Amino acid sequence: AVPVDHLRPAAVRDLVDRIATEQGRLDILVNDIWGGEKLFEWDTPVWEHDLDNGLRLLRLAIDTHAVTSHFALPLLLRRPGGLVVEMTDGTAEHNRDTYRVNLFYDLAKTAVLRMAFALGHELGPRGATAVALSPGWMRSELMLALFGVREDNWRDALAREPHFAISETPRFTGRAVAALAADPTVARFNGRSLSSGGLAREYGFTDLDGSRPDAWR
Repeated sequence: AVPVDHLRPAAVRDLVDRIATEQGRLDILVNDIWGGEKLFEWDTPVWEHDLDNGLRLLRLAIDTHAVTSHFALPLLLRRPGGLVVEMTDGTAEHNRDTYRVNLFYDLAKTAVLRMAFALGHELGPRGATAVALSPGWMRSELMLALFGVREDNWRDALAREPHFAISETPRFTGRAVAALAADPTVARFNGRSLSSGGLAREYGFTDLDGSRPDAWR
């Protein structure tokens, strides 16, 4: 693990240079940079939302991905078969017709979907694949803490929020990425929006408890 501020181009360039020197290759790039959890306000119109927080959210969600791709993709393209995964919240189908929280959050999550689509056009002819990937309702450390539960007793949160029943561990999405990376025909998904639940059906993997939750079905 290497701490890097992905809003600082020079820092990202140095990171990629280090990878090139130490590894000589880059096979998978997962753009999962976010950090906007405490910056957005639910159901708040743009004229009432804190402007600095909203603009910071957009920079974290969009600029970081563009900066990282700018410096990392030349290394990824040195060898054929590279994979880029743009992490977002919500599939293209869901986000197309759904208002997501507020203007800033909506822009952030739909922009990443479009980023994967655009990267698909730029990487596909050069032998690499780009996809957007959305987890479902993820039981991250932050989400578990919000509901006052742990991974070993997370079902206790169902009394407060029944929809927590379709939640998934972060490992579920990790297994989705691993399945994509191991698929010699992954190029068939180039530029597409995918979900952890959908890929679990495609590849047959499960979450840690053997389930296959699908929040976007």
